[in-house]
Amino acid sequence: MVKPKKGPRLGSDSSHQKAMLRNLAISLIEHKRIRTTEAKAKVARSLVEKAVTFAKRADLAARRRCLQLLDNEKAVRKLFEEVAPKYENREGGYTRILKIGDRPGDNAPMVYLELVDLEPQKKKSPKKRTAPKK
Repeated sequence: MVKPKKGPRLGSDSSHQKAMLRNLAISLIEHKRIRTTEAKAKVARSLVEKAVTFAKRADLAARRRCLQLLDNEKAVRKLFEEVAPKYENREGGYTRILKIGDRPGDNAPMVYLELVDLEPQKKKSPKKRTAPKK
């Protein structure tokens, strides 16, 4: 077996790691928040940060570079049209990692990897129940 020169590959070979990180980045762009292990989140964060930085340039070369990184036209379109304009005046730090505890099966540390939203999200207030009218 060929040993990796740049350290461990998150449990598999380099091609599997590349595909896994690409899928994590696409899911993060589409859903704005994903639940994953801490090790995967730390590595995927750099890929997402690069993609958002390219998308802020908003030119054809940047779009092609993001397509090369993500290989998903739908995600790149959402990245350029919705995500990148939010971070126009931000220099970096587009993602955050929130620890949520350990996974019950194998005790792996789990986290939420999410995009930092500049505007606060509105919390939905619970609907008040009223007594049925007679």
